[in-house]
Amino acid sequence: MFDLTKFQRDLLYVIAGQDEPHGLAIKDELEEYYEKEIHHGRLYPNLDTVVDKGLVEKGELDRRTNYYTITARGRRELKARREWEDQYVGELLSTAE
Repeated sequence: MFDLTKFQRDLLYVIAGQDEPHGLAIKDELEEYYEKEIHHGRLYPNLDTVVDKGLVEKGELDRRTNYYTITARGRRELKARREWEDQYVGELLSTAE
């Protein structure tokens, strides 16, 4: 996970949190989070990167639409990231409630 950009990491979170989202659904979620437009030229090359790294699997819904699912490796990477984050902010966030 250390070699991913924050955008690529966010892609993993969005894909993991949805049931086989297609590219435009991922784009919509990220636009809502970043509060700005995500261009296709940014989205799809980064999706290809996480697919190439084996973190996400790409399937085909039809000739024009692909869907994405998190792989077992992607889940392990997300889990490791969450554990790393929790060692720094886990206690802080749990006491803030």
